[in-house]
Amino acid sequence: MTAEQYSAYIGRLRPLPTLARSYVFGNRIPLPKTDELGRVPVAKPACNGRSAPAARPAGGAGVRSAEILAFGDSLTAGLGLRPTAAFPRRLEADLHARGLAVTVVNGGVSGDTTAGGLARLDKSLATRPGLVIVELGTNDALRGIDPAKVRADLQRIIERIRAGGAHLLLAGTLAPANWGTAYQQAFDAIYPQLARRYAVPLYPFFLAGVAQRPALNQRDGLHPNGRGVAAIVERIGPIVARLIGASQPR
Repeated sequence: MTAEQYSAYIGRLRPLPTLARSYVFGNRIPLPKTDELGRVPVAKPACNGRSAPAARPAGGAGVRSAEILAFGDSLTAGLGLRPTAAFPRRLEADLHARGLAVTVVNGGVSGDTTAGGLARLDKSLATRPGLVIVELGTNDALRGIDPAKVRADLQRIIERIRAGGAHLLLAGTLAPANWGTAYQQAFDAIYPQLARRYAVPLYPFFLAGVAQRPALNQRDGLHPNGRGVAAIVERIGPIVARLIGASQPR
């Protein structure tokens, strides 16, 4: 898929109202803060050497472990970026800045599909993370893989994660236009339907606010640069913090 094709694909996202809000807790996805030049600042972790204990949410539904597994493809792995600039490390820094003593493990594999993720899931879960962020499906959509197969793979991934006792955040994606309307509709419905079926929180579009913004992407126009990753983290960070039982800063 060329950068031009990708731009055309991303262009169709603008009129979709579901992308303006998060399915998680019924809250809107926060917009990233920018400086006077429109740049997204990169947050730095707290450096006092101590982390305040996280408050558990009502009902005692806090995550059991201080390890978070970011499980996905190149968008998670940080293709084209230094390890410190990749999504897992930036999310970890954001959570540290919130006073949360957590570790975010990079479980991303560039080029991975949902089938590839399913095949390696058990090994990735061996450390028993408390929360798993599932970011898979983009490569399936780009290759035109049958939505029924993608749904089945994601369903098994969700079931295995939950069977192991971990919490889960499902990060969605959308199908490109070149496969036709029927494919788009079938694929785009996968994530909200699975989220409802399994009662798991859904972040509708992992690249929300970053896709088709040259300043936030690498030269290939496909993968976020450091500031793009920071923009993703600024949106998803508060959601992850709440899932692991954190008190949000006022």
